[in-house]
Amino acid sequence: MASSSSTHIIPSSSSSSSSSSIFDSHSQWSYDVFLSFRGEDTRRSFTDHLYSALIRCNIKTFRDDESLRKGEEIAPELLQAIEESRIAVVVFSKNYAGSKWCLEELVKIIDCKEEREQMVIPIFYHVHPSEVRNQREIYKEAFTRHEENADEEKRGKIRRWKTAMREAGKLAGYDVKVDSYESKIIDDIIKEIRETIPLVLDVNENIVGMDSRLERLISGLEIQSNNDVRIVGVCGLGGIGKTTIITALCNKISNQFQRTSFLTNVREESTKDSGLLKLQQQLLDDTLGVRGQLTLKNIHEGVKVIKDRLSSKKVLVFLDDIDNRRELEHLVGKHSWFGHGSRIIITTRKKYLLTTHGVDYMYEVDKLNNVEALQLFCSYAFKQHLPGKGYLDLSTHVVRYADGLPLALKVLGSLLFGKGVKDWKSELKKLQEVPNMEITNVLKISYDGLDHTQKMIFLDIACFFKGGHVEIVTQILDGFGFKAESGINALMDRCLITISTDKKIEMHDSLAEMGKEIVYKECPNEPGDRSRLWKHEDVCRVLTRNTGTKKIEGMLLNDQFTSEYEIKFTSEAFKRMTRLRVLIVNNNQVQLSEDFAFPSHDLTSLTWVGYSLASLPSNFHVNSLVYLHLKETCVLQN
Repeated sequence: MASSSSTHIIPSSSSSSSSSSIFDSHSQWSYDVFLSFRGEDTRRSFTDHLYSALIRCNIKTFRDDESLRKGEEIAPELLQAIEESRIAVVVFSKNYAGSKWCLEELVKIIDCKEEREQMVIPIFYHVHPSEVRNQREIYKEAFTRHEENADEEKRGKIRRWKTAMREAGKLAGYDVKVDSYESKIIDDIIKEIRETIPLVLDVNENIVGMDSRLERLISGLEIQSNNDVRIVGVCGLGGIGKTTIITALCNKISNQFQRTSFLTNVREESTKDSGLLKLQQQLLDDTLGVRGQLTLKNIHEGVKVIKDRLSSKKVLVFLDDIDNRRELEHLVGKHSWFGHGSRIIITTRKKYLLTTHGVDYMYEVDKLNNVEALQLFCSYAFKQHLPGKGYLDLSTHVVRYADGLPLALKVLGSLLFGKGVKDWKSELKKLQEVPNMEITNVLKISYDGLDHTQKMIFLDIACFFKGGHVEIVTQILDGFGFKAESGINALMDRCLITISTDKKIEMHDSLAEMGKEIVYKECPNEPGDRSRLWKHEDVCRVLTRNTGTKKIEGMLLNDQFTSEYEIKFTSEAFKRMTRLRVLIVNNNQVQLSEDFAFPSHDLTSLTWVGYSLASLPSNFHVNSLVYLHLKETCVLQN
């Protein structure tokens, strides 16, 4: 029970069952509250005021219509509404026991309390709880009238009514006397209901791998400790499932806090007109229950009110998709802003924001493993957990492409749903050439937040250095004047890359595809006018047609060449590539003319497998070179 004045609260006269498991499942409830009352007593007074207050607080409430109370039997709609309500509020008034429909409702409510763990809140309106519990005075008179000329069947009903009345009268509730301040009691009732009902947010039913991730996050929250305030950060690249995880977390733990606020899309909302002020307003409305009663003038007032009003409250606050320090400073500036036991959960793509804000625990969301990924993909592509007949190999191919990214698995699964094998193969072939834009647009948000040098480093890694040793790549990037250590750290802070235990730079395949798509769009029709080349068709076109330009800064030739693609490198083909920084040749079929020369003074990194000449060109510029790797070469060592 929520704390309240002793003149209002009637303590339970018998121990009640624990409600800790009441809200473990949310799908069974269609309503938050079912109101049971005698219309002629309170429909236009107390019950109407209570109903209005419930609706204002966005508490979904069922209030029956008089048309459902005609005939001898209670309407099926009423029975269903009682079953589907998580809380029943029973207003016992002077004439409540005189209505057989009210008594039938009460029997059903007590049944649901026992069978469905429904919570029951009795309100004793101008009657004493003992009158209800023991059927005395006016309630005794009502039952006497029911018993007049009652046959055996009706006497059986009356016994059930009395039993239900006795059970309800034992429960803790609210005593509304004639001289009580009814508005204060209604406020107390609303407070108790709001503290009991967890915030239930929509979570897609096709979620997998959630239990282990929630377990790690909950352990970092240390919910059992009420002596401190903890701020927890959840980070990861776009589409990894941060929002899904904290939404599931909210549904699981919100009933353990006095109030909950879930601020979504903070990055986007804060950029709108007065966006940050509106977020502060929502935070206060959610946590204080004062919607429409408190209006902030500016964000500075918002900070003061948050500190003053929430410092004594145990609240649960979610900030989803934080993008800069200003958002944190004006919404959850310090631990001291909130009462003991409060928990603040922040999601972001920028790890450094969590570090600088001083979070107590940071959870970086990891990608799905192969089993989880296949299950999630199949739930969208086949509406089941396993691939359809004849689709296993194709499904495995998609899962490999998505590389554990939930967003990619959902998008591609939805795209392929209901299509035949031929269409699947066509879509997969298309993905090899052009990445899915729905996925790319989500990932690109992090890229757009980089500065120019950081973008250059990201594109170099995406096109050339993914999987490279971080020390070697750092040396090469420093040779370009990119301040590599700072840039690599920035990419790590935004979850765009990670460094493996063996010091290799790892980038999710979808991010690498996005980077390559950015380069491709520099000039879709002419590869010679792009900054980086990595596809063998594009390289062949540029080198055989001599269409290279000064825009080309990097080139990669892998061992995908077949005899039909054999080409001969000529000085003419490279002549206009005066800004070439990176050249990687992993192919021993490339033949060089004896007079071959590198034209660029900017060449900083040269990797060549199968270099066919006995020496490097006499005019080879070494001033800028910081990395040289020749393998399977004919170069003579002096």
